[in-house]
Amino acid sequence: MTVSKTRIKLVDVARQLFAQTGVENTTMNDIALASKKGRRTLYTYFKNKDEIYSAVVESELDILSETMKKVSEKNISPDEKLIELIYTRLDAIKEVVSRNGSLQANFFRDIWRVERVRRRFDAKEIALLRAVLTEGKDKGVFQIDDVNITANIVHYCVKGIEVPYISGHLGRNLVPEVRKKYVTNLVYGALRRKEINQ
Repeated sequence: MTVSKTRIKLVDVARQLFAQTGVENTTMNDIALASKKGRRTLYTYFKNKDEIYSAVVESELDILSETMKKVSEKNISPDEKLIELIYTRLDAIKEVVSRNGSLQANFFRDIWRVERVRRRFDAKEIALLRAVLTEGKDKGVFQIDDVNITANIVHYCVKGIEVPYISGHLGRNLVPEVRKKYVTNLVYGALRRKEINQ
């Protein structure tokens, strides 16, 4: 196995163990045994469990970044693209946290540790938002004074509703169509979306 494939395998095994037994209940030795690698190999790539936990979170965020990039490259109008980006992001993060079982508890309990890992993802997301907003401004869909500031604001607004969205508190009693209408109206209103002739 190449170096990167070994690291990928270790991260994948750790993800599975963290999901099954919890981060706190998983040892470096457990990861080494489950991956059929020696402890020496594991410690070649990761100094401790915190590092491998960060790598697990980072790998999930890389997958999300790629998914969002595909949305941003779709041949749809910038306003539709922006709403799809927002929902893709929220739904993907909710799915990752839920799928990983005990990682859900860690996500909420260790939010600051997750935040440190997310910096690179956040920068990529802001860049995608900036590109979509610039496209919308250039096409006359959005009336935006400063695309950079707007991209940051949209990013932090969406990030702010992550926890209530994941936990199911946001829009709990609303059917998806009504919830989407509220979000769409809020986003389009803030961006002063112009009506487009079909």
